[in-house]
Amino acid sequence: MFLQNCWYVAGWSKDYKQELRAQTLLSENIVFYRRADGSPVALEDACPHRKLPLSHGHLSEDRVICGYHGLTFDCSGSCVEAPTQRANIPRRAVVKSYPVVDRYRLLWIWMGDPNKANPDDIFEIKNFDNPDWGYTEGGVLSIACNYLWVVDNLLDPSHVAWVHVTSFGGSGTDDQPLDLEKTEDGITVSRWIYDQPPSPYYKDLLRFEGNCDRKQHYEMSIPGIALNMSIYTPPGTGGPQSKPVDNTYVNISYNFMTPVDEKNTQYIWFQHRNTDPQNVEISEKMNAGARMAFLEDKVILEEVQKGMDNMVTPHIDLGLDAGAKLFRLKL
Repeated sequence: MFLQNCWYVAGWSKDYKQELRAQTLLSENIVFYRRADGSPVALEDACPHRKLPLSHGHLSEDRVICGYHGLTFDCSGSCVEAPTQRANIPRRAVVKSYPVVDRYRLLWIWMGDPNKANPDDIFEIKNFDNPDWGYTEGGVLSIACNYLWVVDNLLDPSHVAWVHVTSFGGSGTDDQPLDLEKTEDGITVSRWIYDQPPSPYYKDLLRFEGNCDRKQHYEMSIPGIALNMSIYTPPGTGGPQSKPVDNTYVNISYNFMTPVDEKNTQYIWFQHRNTDPQNVEISEKMNAGARMAFLEDKVILEEVQKGMDNMVTPHIDLGLDAGAKLFRLKL
């Protein structure tokens, strides 16, 4: 079961062109394309006649023509032509259409009641248009596990101490106390770590040398959107009530988990930082490092799915799972 009345990320906007593209999201088969004017369309990927995927057909003047008998559907999913019976288009020849919106370089899709779809409810990415902030190209991974295992992982700051030793790990990430906060749309797990060396991923990105005060901020919003913020600031300048100083470094990793089905997840991400907006070399280095770390997560999470599918004895929870358990209650 998945939440339906939500905006999910279907993919990167750049990957949707004026051609048919088939995807499965939330166990529903969908065909995407763009009209001649560039606006996106998403329809059920099944002709109502014999359920041949419409993606096996072709586009003609913003309409999808089924590859079996030529039933033709407009952008709303209505059949507008039936070549084998032109004077009698079947009334039930309709396919489901989905609201879709381009925003933040991403294509968003509303999977539930279209009458409830409001683009203003799309997750906000602050500072996206701020010229002082830089962002990475980002990426996409297919992970063979339920999306909730990915959600759990992104509400768990402690796993970096073991899974990401060469990237996001570091002193204090294994045992420092965690703060838990309920938000309107989800859960935040965070902590400050004081006067310790920066993690390997960030060491060469900071504008100061030596130890740092570091914040791990793991925020999850419904249906499965993670804002993971890392703050690095000189020793003595960090803490719950602190304000950024001139060389405080902030990087936000945006992570979008869209279920493909019960055992597969599409994972899309990009990083957004408060420095070096035009530095391509830094963006590429950060993106490569993030991808390496997320591939480490992929290995772990796919094995977790197998282990949970084939349990012989019951699993247990640890204290660090508190945030993940509360988020599941919100769902």
